[in-house]
Amino acid sequence: MAAPSDEEGAVGPRCHHRSTAMLDVPFLPFCAFLGALGFLCMAMVGTWCQHWRGGFSLDGSSRTFNWHPVLMVTGLVVLYGAAALVYRIPNTWRGPKLPWKVLHGSLALGAFILTVLGLAAVFCFHNSQGTPNMYSLHSWMGLGTVLLFSCQWAAGFGAFLLPWAPTWLRALYKPIHVFFGSTILMLSVASCVSGINEKLFFSLKNGTMEYKLLPAEAVFANTLGLLILIFGVLVVAALARPSWKRPDSDSPDSRQPLLSAES
Repeated sequence: MAAPSDEEGAVGPRCHHRSTAMLDVPFLPFCAFLGALGFLCMAMVGTWCQHWRGGFSLDGSSRTFNWHPVLMVTGLVVLYGAAALVYRIPNTWRGPKLPWKVLHGSLALGAFILTVLGLAAVFCFHNSQGTPNMYSLHSWMGLGTVLLFSCQWAAGFGAFLLPWAPTWLRALYKPIHVFFGSTILMLSVASCVSGINEKLFFSLKNGTMEYKLLPAEAVFANTLGLLILIFGVLVVAALARPSWKRPDSDSPDSRQPLLSAES
């Protein structure tokens, strides 16, 4: 069998280069698209709860429960995803790193606060209605995700923003922090999607609105679940893209804690 000529052999590399160039999307337009997608997810979950589930209140009724999906999608998925992408912004690659550390930690803390409020809403509803807590796979997965999130935030704050963590410990913990950051996001997405599905099964039961008949609410909520999944996958893909990662820096500022020992 004859060996391929140089021209024929160059076809493969050229095709690979062309396909790579097609996928070489600049970060900022991609980030803008993700922001629009996240906003769409928040708007859709709010519309679902307002239009089909009766709106919002704090009286312990099903309208109190409606705060749960809104706060979970907003905090545990969208705001958490924004926090995860802070260090992919090219502006963070130059100058002091400390302000970006504070922004990253603050966004994650805001996501955690909204998540805790979302948990409080569902527990308040269950307790007022006499419904058992923590019996479904969705509830186990969701609470496990929140507990892991709390450990992640506390460990990150202690390792990167407080003065007593030595440099070698920060270097050792950093890849663990990055790994669990992506893991928690995907667990958050899985929890939200399973929660939407569970709510539809519980709510769409009567003969004219059964879930299997795919009424308008089911189509809308299923679409919301797919958009949440796409958002999570795209965030994880952005985190994994080598060209969008912040270059490692050994400058003193890159190791600067929030509360320096000298202050």
